[in-house]
Amino acid sequence: MSEDPLRAAETWKSQGRKVALATVVATWGSAPRPVGSHLAVDADGNMVGSVSGGCVEGAVVHEAQAAMEDGKTRLLKFGVTNEQAWAVGLACGGKIEILVEPVG
Repeated sequence: MSEDPLRAAETWKSQGRKVALATVVATWGSAPRPVGSHLAVDADGNMVGSVSGGCVEGAVVHEAQAAMEDGKTRLLKFGVTNEQAWAVGLACGGKIEILVEPVG
């Protein structure tokens, strides 16, 4: 399987699988992935790409599974303030918005 999330989504869809695509559409401050980053997910939980990492990516996969079931697009917003970041030992806060949409 290609490591390109868009090609993976296209391949999976052509194989008749349910697929969702997550895309980073906005960031502010510290964000692990830039705008335009993609994560493809199929109904079996296969994934190619990345939009964040850690618990954010887990939440995105959960929403991708839901999007495949109900056919609805979602705009997810995640963030941590600078004060919260320091409290948990991170250097700085940030925000990220991720669009999750079923493919096809």
